[in-house]
Amino acid sequence: MRAAGPAARSRFARLKRRGLRLVVWLRRHPGLVASFGFVSGLLSFALVERHEGVARAMAVAMLAGWLLLVLERVLDRALRHRFGFGLPPAVVRYLTQFTHQESLFFALPFFAASTSWNSGQAAFTVALGAMALVAIIDPLYFGRLAKRRWLFLGYHTLALFALLLVVLPLILQVPAMQSYQLALGVAVVLSFPTLAGSITVPRWWRGVLVLVLLAGLGAAGWLARLWVPPATLRLTQVAVTTGLDVERRAPQQSLRSLSADRLKADGLYAYTAINAPLGLRERIRHIWLHEGREVDRIELEVAGGRAEGYRAWTHKRNFPAAPQGRWQVRVLTADDRMIGTLRFTVEAAPPARADEAPAR
Repeated sequence: MRAAGPAARSRFARLKRRGLRLVVWLRRHPGLVASFGFVSGLLSFALVERHEGVARAMAVAMLAGWLLLVLERVLDRALRHRFGFGLPPAVVRYLTQFTHQESLFFALPFFAASTSWNSGQAAFTVALGAMALVAIIDPLYFGRLAKRRWLFLGYHTLALFALLLVVLPLILQVPAMQSYQLALGVAVVLSFPTLAGSITVPRWWRGVLVLVLLAGLGAAGWLARLWVPPATLRLTQVAVTTGLDVERRAPQQSLRSLSADRLKADGLYAYTAINAPLGLRERIRHIWLHEGREVDRIELEVAGGRAEGYRAWTHKRNFPAAPQGRWQVRVLTADDRMIGTLRFTVEAAPPARADEAPAR
């Protein structure tokens, strides 16, 4: 490739100076970037159903920032070859911080809405929020995090993993299980350079050990999926009821408790309205539990595209001989991640009073 002439180099030098001034200004106002990321996340969250194209455009823009980050070395070499100097280190550092801020604050509204806060999913979402705060506090981000390679690369990979869990269902319309598998695969692949560069054992052992560690990382990520909310799925309405208006697809009365006699006479509906992105078809499960023990498992398919959520239900009529006690209906994805839980109590029939006893 022919080197650029003096005029081109002069123009690029001016652009470089302006870019550095912009970086310095933005570094003085870190909250602007974080606010922009959070607002774009909220807008995308609100527009997922009614303005699918806008939400997808925002998701693509988030991925574009990561693409620039991944191609940073390629761009640097191209600039050096063309103009004689590469990307300033300050620009690279800021581009990395900017991408982390955008990704984390974009993903947070989705995870906050889909988290079952009385489960282990709360730990993941709280950790994601803490990572977002670290990204806007320079003394923590540059002074502590960036100086610890393993910690920084783990932070980097987790930020991308969280973003992919949000954008893959929006862009590719893949179900929760497939999006988790794809996001985990990308995270594992990105960790390869780190592991390969950190292992100093003899060469013939090195490749084997790296593969073993990558396999272990993938297995650990898959087992940890129960702690990760299904970012683009959330319950908008739930009810436990003995009657359902099938024509209106609505429950008649939401119950928290009922008698064993009524349960056996009428059966019970578990009604759930699940919000999902337009075009997405998702298999879910209603898991019926009595005193913590699973007694039934029923699969359903929901379709995205309604702001109020896709209305689906299961109707259970077969109950144990002694159904009294605490019941739950857990709403899970196909890979067993929690979407939400319905709870109700079945009370024993009151004993007959002496004056109501039948005559002999």
